[in-house]
Amino acid sequence: MRTAARLALGAAIAGVAGLAYARWEAGAYTLRRASAPVLPTGQPPLRVLHLSDLHLVPGQSRKVRWVQSLRSLRPDAVVVTGDFLSHEDAIPHVVEALDPLFEVPGMFVLGSNDYYAPRPLNPAKYLRGPSQLEPRRAMLPWPDLVASLTDNGWLDLGNARDTVKVDGRLIDVRGVDDPHISRDRYADVAGSFDPDADLALGITHAPYLRVLDGMAHDGADLVLAGHTHGGQLAVPGYGALVTNCDLPRSQAKGLSGHRGATLHVSAGLGTSPYAPVRFACRPEATLLTLTARPGDSRR
Repeated sequence: MRTAARLALGAAIAGVAGLAYARWEAGAYTLRRASAPVLPTGQPPLRVLHLSDLHLVPGQSRKVRWVQSLRSLRPDAVVVTGDFLSHEDAIPHVVEALDPLFEVPGMFVLGSNDYYAPRPLNPAKYLRGPSQLEPRRAMLPWPDLVASLTDNGWLDLGNARDTVKVDGRLIDVRGVDDPHISRDRYADVAGSFDPDADLALGITHAPYLRVLDGMAHDGADLVLAGHTHGGQLAVPGYGALVTNCDLPRSQAKGLSGHRGATLHVSAGLGTSPYAPVRFACRPEATLLTLTARPGDSRR
């Protein structure tokens, strides 16, 4: 009995320590740097700051200040792949966090948590597969969020396409509304990218394969996404347990390839306020340095 009691006590201590660490890690904001050879041969680098899944709620002043500090990286463009919000009163805090970056060309799509207020979720359901696709939750004031971002000059790319000049380069960019709640309409923006553009860019919140397939088929050089939280709970040496979509676990965060396109999935900066933990998957923003392809290798 003494041995059993010691084992039980040890397990309890380990569990409490693990939970405390996971709670700490959720606030250990990290800048990750990566590079991708997606520009035409001979071009100088282009620096893109990729943000995702801020999940802001009132009172997160440290996260706000950390995001503000990213302006010192002097990015050429900013892309935010959704889930700005996790509270109905968070829009002023989103604007405060992004304010120093509004002087930089920016573009964005929304995620499900910009539309619907969070609610408690049974963790076992999350681990079994993608969370509920049609959430019966209170609506958030997402039109006010879109207005706040577009009034500051950023492009709303929810089921839309456009062209933008960044550092003298022409970017042909398209995006979809969140596939996780079936708001994506890729057919509205489908078709070949401009062959004269310096970069063919696709943006989505959740990296569902149907969207990635369409963008890659149409010639995207680079696709940016979020949503997965990098798995949020990962096992060292094994990786993410889930992606909360149909993307393979091996692509839950970072750079990978998809049918000829380069894919970057951000592990994001936040969590649901009802599950403020991360393990072996720190919250992140990524400074992507886009470089020229070696030789004449444009698809």
